[in-house]
Amino acid sequence: MKLEGKVAIVTGAASGIGKAIAQRYAREGAKVAIADLDPNAAKAAATEIKSAGGEASGVAMDVTCEDAVNDGVAAVVAAYGGIDILVSNAGIQIVHPVEEFSYADWRKLIAIHLDGAFLTTRACLPHMYRAGGGSVIYMGSVHSKEGSVLKAPYVTAKHGLIGLAKVVAKEGAAHGVRANVICPGFVRTPLVDRQIPEQAKELGISEDDVIKKVMLKETVDGEFTTVEDVAEVALLFAAFPSNALTGQSLVVSHGWFMQ
Repeated sequence: MKLEGKVAIVTGAASGIGKAIAQRYAREGAKVAIADLDPNAAKAAATEIKSAGGEASGVAMDVTCEDAVNDGVAAVVAAYGGIDILVSNAGIQIVHPVEEFSYADWRKLIAIHLDGAFLTTRACLPHMYRAGGGSVIYMGSVHSKEGSVLKAPYVTAKHGLIGLAKVVAKEGAAHGVRANVICPGFVRTPLVDRQIPEQAKELGISEDDVIKKVMLKETVDGEFTTVEDVAEVALLFAAFPSNALTGQSLVVSHGWFMQ
């Protein structure tokens, strides 16, 4: 039980990668707050964890809204007594060439990924500092390291998370708070499934070619990363016992982008 007695907030955790991380943390003894834009989905995900013997609750949270983030974090602290782990995972994807990207879509994506990471971090850090430690984990991407066509705001945001993690790692060190970034390759989630036909249309190729020749072309084995793969790395970052592992980004991608 590597996280016994710990309290974790995972944003965007009603489905996909966030849900897998929340379930993994619960199996390791953490009390998990499922923070999601959809309160019903958050409660349903929490119910699944409780049905499996874990402890969890659903929290409605729009990570782009300062008041919603502050209120959500306060509710978690009131329920569980503190916060030890933050996983900033909420995200979306919108694909267009730069010259066709609307400013509204650019701002929406940047707000969810970067503003959301900042707002949740700022709300959680005082509680971690008072407790004498904690772990902040950002959900980056291979696109935190690499560019890609059609994804200008996404790539920009994911690069930005590495910079934020480095600052939080330096500022948090004196308080025992670590900050790190997980950088998955393509994970077969609803977000990625939606990209396949979108990219096929934009690039003028088949959906099968999007998978084989775009998404998985640079992997060593032509395989998608799984949500379970990412959850294991999230557990490593959450449970690591010292500041030896902080300010880092770990690529989990079947060899796509090797550092």
